[in-house]
Amino acid sequence: MIIFVDMDEVMADAYMAHIEIYNQEFNAQLCVEECFGREVWQCVPKEHQKNIKDHTRRIGFFRDLRVIPDSQEVLLELSKKYKVYIASAAMEFPDSLKEKSDWLDLHFPFIPWQNRILCGDKHILKGDVLIDDRSKNLEPFNGRSIMFSSPHNANENSFERAHNWQEIADKLL
Repeated sequence: MIIFVDMDEVMADAYMAHIEIYNQEFNAQLCVEECFGREVWQCVPKEHQKNIKDHTRRIGFFRDLRVIPDSQEVLLELSKKYKVYIASAAMEFPDSLKEKSDWLDLHFPFIPWQNRILCGDKHILKGDVLIDDRSKNLEPFNGRSIMFSSPHNANENSFERAHNWQEIADKLL
């Protein structure tokens, strides 16, 4: 079985990074509960939205993301049983390519560089399972689509859902 796994919001916590950077830079108190069903930039005053959208263009943003709990352990077990590929639409932010690869080396050294697909559009993926937080990536996938829960997709009900990595383990191990 071939499993594709997205990085941001599935393995790496970019959502909370946006909130933390915003709160620090604007001395704000935005919390994740205020953002359910929306992107972080949609939850702040209009004059601050561009700042949040530009976080991903900053050098170091992707390098410093926290690991989503239990992703390391579950992915290690999945990689022992199946072909696991990391598939990230990294070309949207070309500076992220090295940072994402370095982040994977640090946190997921058991996933070799040959199993890392840092691409543009994920419609090219052909396999059995795609774990992603974005419906735009899951919709064209021909295999089993599992939506990984993130605050922004809280209102999405079109896909099989996993709220955390333990649920992924229950579904696939």
